[in-house]
Amino acid sequence: MAPSATPPPHPHHAELRTQLDTLTTEAFRPELADIDQRPTLDIVRTMNDEDAAVPTAVAAQLPRIAAAIDATAARMARGGRLIYAGAGTAGRLGVLDASECPPTFNTDPSQVIGLIAGGPSAMVQAVEGAEDSKQLAATDLDALHLSPTDTVVGVSASGRTPYAIGAVEHARALGALTIGLSCNAHSALAAAAEHGIEVVVGPELLTGSTRLKAGTAQKLVLNMLSTVTMIRLGKTYGNLMVDVRASNEKLRARSHRIVALATGAPDAEIESALTATNGEVKHAILVILGQLDAPTAAHRLAASDGHLRAALAAATAAATPEQP
Repeated sequence: MAPSATPPPHPHHAELRTQLDTLTTEAFRPELADIDQRPTLDIVRTMNDEDAAVPTAVAAQLPRIAAAIDATAARMARGGRLIYAGAGTAGRLGVLDASECPPTFNTDPSQVIGLIAGGPSAMVQAVEGAEDSKQLAATDLDALHLSPTDTVVGVSASGRTPYAIGAVEHARALGALTIGLSCNAHSALAAAAEHGIEVVVGPELLTGSTRLKAGTAQKLVLNMLSTVTMIRLGKTYGNLMVDVRASNEKLRARSHRIVALATGAPDAEIESALTATNGEVKHAILVILGQLDAPTAAHRLAASDGHLRAALAAATAAATPEQP
C-alpha cells in the first residue's frame, strides 16, 4: 500500500501564521534560545525581571482603565452586570475574578459573570475550536439576556481571538457597554470595543506562552476593574471590605475585625451589633456609629443605595437638632 500523501496546508493556517508573526506577544527572542541550558537560579531571575516590567505596562493604560471603570460603575449602579468573555487563560482569569466577587463584596453570583469559550469544562481542559467562534460568544451572551445596562469585557492576550471579539461586537450591537482588554497594540479587540485597553508587555519568556506576562497583566487589570468598580458602588468604607460575606470562621473573624477598625467599639458591642444585623458588617457599623437599631440601619442603607458614608451622614443629620 502506497503511503498516504501529506495533506496540503490549510490556507487559513498560513493567514493565521502571518497574523501571529505581527504580534509582540508571539515574538521569538533569540537571546533566550539557550534558556533550557541555564542554571535554574538564572532562569527564575530572568523570569522575575520579565514580570517586573508588567506594572509599568499597566501604568501606561491607567487613564483608559479609569474611564472604563467609571462607565462600568455607572451602568452597574442602574442594575447592570459585569460580564467577562475570553478563551483559554484569558477566559479562566475572567471566571476567577468573577468568582471572587461574591465572597469579597457580597455580590449576587449573577452580578459579575465569567464566560469562557467552550463552557465550564474549558476551565481545566481545552475545548477544540471554541475560541475560533464569534457565534458561540453571541450565543453565550444571548443566554444571559444581555441588556443595555450590562458591561461586557472581552479579554484576549493577542487581541485577535474571535470569541472575545465576537462577544464585544454582539454586546455593542445590543447597546451594552464594551471593553476590550488585550496585550498587543492596534488590536482588533480594542477597535471593536468602546473602551480599548492594550497593555503591551512584549514577547514572553517562552515564545507564545501568554499565560505568563500577558496573563499577569490581564489579572492586574481585571483586579482593578472589579475592585474599583465595587469601591465606586459603595462596597467599601475607606479601604475596609464592609460588604464581605462571612461564610466561614476566618471570614467571621475578619468581619468582627473590620467592624472594630471602623468603629473602635468594644468586642461585646461589636458582637451584639453583628448578631442584630445577621452578620452584615456594613449594617453593624451603621448600628454602632449611627446609634441606630438594626431595622433602621437597614432602611438607611437602602435609601443610600448601600453607600455607608451617605447613610452615616443621613443618620448624623437626622440626630442633629435644627438650629433656630
